[in-house]
Amino acid sequence: MATTKAAEKERLREEKRRAAYEKEELRIDEIRKFEEMYSDYNLICGIDEVGRGPLAGPVMAGAVILPKGCRIHDINDSKKLTEKKREMLYDIIMREAVAVGIGVVGPERIDEINILQATYEAMRAAIKNLSVVPDILLNDAVTIPGVDIKQVPIVKGDAKSITIGAASIMAKVTRDRYMVEISEKYHEYGFASNKGYGSAAHIAAIKEFGPTPLHRRTFIKNFVEV
Repeated sequence: MATTKAAEKERLREEKRRAAYEKEELRIDEIRKFEEMYSDYNLICGIDEVGRGPLAGPVMAGAVILPKGCRIHDINDSKKLTEKKREMLYDIIMREAVAVGIGVVGPERIDEINILQATYEAMRAAIKNLSVVPDILLNDAVTIPGVDIKQVPIVKGDAKSITIGAASIMAKVTRDRYMVEISEKYHEYGFASNKGYGSAAHIAAIKEFGPTPLHRRTFIKNFVEV
């Protein structure tokens, strides 16, 4: 009897796993539509950024070229994924991708040229840091100035395109790791947990201790004199 019950539980677990796999396969079909639409291009590159809104830290962009027909499960808008899932996917994407490029623009430059232009600069750097030149860019929402490669802006592209989703994961994990690392130097500000965003505790720390070189002066002027 015990053996029968165990076998039934295993059968139900297997059915659940199979249903989840089939559901994910259908989702992958959906987020590969743009890659299929532009399948005449050999090297399709997804572009996304992270860190436009924080009070501190750099803005980073990711550029990812996946192999033709790539179907890595769970790739999605990085904001919809847990930290553990992002870290796991980061390793898979690094292993499977044709090329990965990261672009970084720091706080001083953000203050100098504004966050939008800094974001474009980070995206151009990410493309330049690829080991190969892409044939087409699928961008999350924007058209990047000063880039000669064909571009396709896709609103909410990080949830609609597997390559843009991959780029969002690579940028997010890279930036989060940096903010955790730098938090050891500036531990009063809680960068490891807030990643530079304007949490109440972070704003209180700025008011108490003043800004660090990591802070964007144009972003914190409502809290302290800069």
